[in-house]
Amino acid sequence: MIKDIPENNVKDIAIAVALEKESAESKVWYVYLINLNKEPIENVLITSKGYGEKDGEQVKTSVLRHMFPIVESGHYKVIEPIDEQTFGLNNEYWLSYYIGDQIYDKKFIFLPESIIDVNFIKIPVVNKPGVMIL
Repeated sequence: MIKDIPENNVKDIAIAVALEKESAESKVWYVYLINLNKEPIENVLITSKGYGEKDGEQVKTSVLRHMFPIVESGHYKVIEPIDEQTFGLNNEYWLSYYIGDQIYDKKFIFLPESIIDVNFIKIPVVNKPGVMIL
């Protein structure tokens, strides 16, 4: 039965952590969903959570759920703000969406300490510095 389920590969969809603004006291970060497809994606569901080890102890953040009815082609949506204190954890975003009547899903994981200046690029569509997983 599982062999009858089509393997729908997620293409041209990205999750990015971008620096929104910076001051002498703090930095403000947001997580974005970016649709680089030539068509809109619909019924978008994203769950987010952080987990890993901090100061020798296992840590888990709350699981958050986000829903967007549609993300147009070449557009983005802000998923959530993210605190720099979680950059030392695995930050996981599980994405599920439809194109037409086909469902797609993919897990995006920002590994501990991967959200650092040396990994920054200019995030397409959002036009801010950050780290992106495609």
